[in-house]
Amino acid sequence: MKTRTPPDSPGLFPDLPLVPDFSLESRAKRRGTWPVAGTDEAGRGPLAGPVVAAAVILDPKRIPQGLNDSKKLSARQREALYEEIIATATVSIASSSPKRIDLIDIRKASLDAMRRAVAGLSIEARHVLTDGRDVPPGLGCSGEAVVKGDGRSASIAAASILAKVMRDRMMVRAGLVYPDYGFDLHAGYGTDRHRSAIVAHGPCPLHRMSFRPLKPSIETDSFA
Repeated sequence: MKTRTPPDSPGLFPDLPLVPDFSLESRAKRRGTWPVAGTDEAGRGPLAGPVVAAAVILDPKRIPQGLNDSKKLSARQREALYEEIIATATVSIASSSPKRIDLIDIRKASLDAMRRAVAGLSIEARHVLTDGRDVPPGLGCSGEAVVKGDGRSASIAAASILAKVMRDRMMVRAGLVYPDYGFDLHAGYGTDRHRSAIVAHGPCPLHRMSFRPLKPSIETDSFA
């Protein structure tokens, strides 16, 4: 079999990782829509705890180095960037409780938390970049949904870091109030340890009763 000849025109910049930049924000600024806020949430998937959203307006002259999707950073990196973002940017954080999640569903609760985070900014945003496929309703300004935005927009990446760090801190505190569940270790996600604790102790007020397997457990008391 004839060996294929490798191409003589390799992809451009193959060794450069894809990291968030300020191009979406700069484009909006050139259109005259400034300031631009990025918003993101943390905690859509867990069985317990709130969903937390953050909104961030970065100072173009003081953008922290190392911003990225919070899931691609270590806890130490997130904590350090959290402090730097707080010190250099205009920020706001909001959350939706487990009861609200159960009442209106996780998607609507997440979008509402993002809307309230934007509304809480001390500087009014004129354009909002939001992670995902949905623009939160009721922003009061233009909005733009950015798929995988926490890996593309520096402002969204900063918001993802704030939301993640704040929610992790909240779940550590929750672990002190409800020590049987290990919230400080898994942040409410459905790990084996967490599921076993629910079987042993039943749900607590922080659990999302509309989520499986909690919803079936109301009728069957089983996680099978």
